[in-house]
Amino acid sequence: MNALAGVRVLDLTRLLPGPFCTMLLADLGADVVKLEEVGGGDPTRHYPPLVGDTGSLFLMVNRNKRSLTLDLKSNDGRGLLLRLVEGFDVVVESFRPGVMERLGLGYDVLSRRNPRLVYASLSGWGQCGPYRDRAGHDLNYVALTGLLGYNVGADGQPHPLAAQVADLGGGTLAALAILAAVIARQTTGRGQCVDVSLFASAFAWLPTLATSVFATGRAYAPGTPPLSGGLAQYQVYRTADGRHLSLGALEPKFFAAFCQRVGRPDVLALDAAQARTELEHIVGERTLAEWLDCLKDVDTCYAPVNTLEEAVRDPQVAALGLVTQVEHARLGALRQIGPPFAFSDTPARVERPPPELGEHTEEVLAEIGLNPAEVSALRARGIV
Repeated sequence: MNALAGVRVLDLTRLLPGPFCTMLLADLGADVVKLEEVGGGDPTRHYPPLVGDTGSLFLMVNRNKRSLTLDLKSNDGRGLLLRLVEGFDVVVESFRPGVMERLGLGYDVLSRRNPRLVYASLSGWGQCGPYRDRAGHDLNYVALTGLLGYNVGADGQPHPLAAQVADLGGGTLAALAILAAVIARQTTGRGQCVDVSLFASAFAWLPTLATSVFATGRAYAPGTPPLSGGLAQYQVYRTADGRHLSLGALEPKFFAAFCQRVGRPDVLALDAAQARTELEHIVGERTLAEWLDCLKDVDTCYAPVNTLEEAVRDPQVAALGLVTQVEHARLGALRQIGPPFAFSDTPARVERPPPELGEHTEEVLAEIGLNPAEVSALRARGIV
């Protein structure tokens, strides 16, 4: 049995944040039906790099789901959606604010059909405020939070983050909020509307940076926050072979253990700038492989700066099952990033490959009473 067995989710999202959210729910056992546009489907189906003719990003965040195509701009399509929601616990949508209302499919309408429905809106800026209708992407959200201003090089120029903090963080927090609403429903008997914005999700990731401005009224300067360049013992250093070693020896005992191993206990008494200079010299004297051998039995915090190729082969990744695969009928074995959580009794599973566009349309519509001939007639008219 899976943790969310019996929970049904109708997924109207596309691109990255929403599909990541619903994939987490699907991995936990929810029955997720991905509703896609007739003809093209989720745009990430077509984004390079491709596996065969399908976008790798689509394949990465849409496993364990079924795919239904439906034209929500048509009266018949909207009518079918209204029938569908009667049998679902959750609807997740990621349109700009107001789009679902203009389609006649907003929370007020859907909740009348199903008062127990949890209706989750995942948008860039949220459902209110001066930026409500503004377009945006991850880079814009992290820029406005102030986070991007700390991701700077020596020249002070902010650089885009390698991971999509707002998108993936927003998708994760949306899954959390949805589950909270499902649990609340057990007490109230009613669903509710859940609003999660990518901007707010990125802002929620600021605790260690916001400490100074909240405590003193002044923000850290770039490069000075303790966990973002301010501490010599929490830094990345270049090795003799041009690789890099991360040192995360925050606690005194870990930093002392490192300095003792390298024969430089005097570094402990230096200020941050002096210690950084000394550590640059110390780490630069050995190759990365030599450092990993040197520190392997030391109780301190360190790790190589892996390439992504190295990361997916790392033994800890293997031990946690973080790289797995699922068989796709047309594309063969697809490598996947595995679920990041483990349960003793209700494990998360990668069981179903990412769906072909509309693969389960007939199956899902049969669940609300349509027969194959009716589905064929709808398909001929471009409704499904």
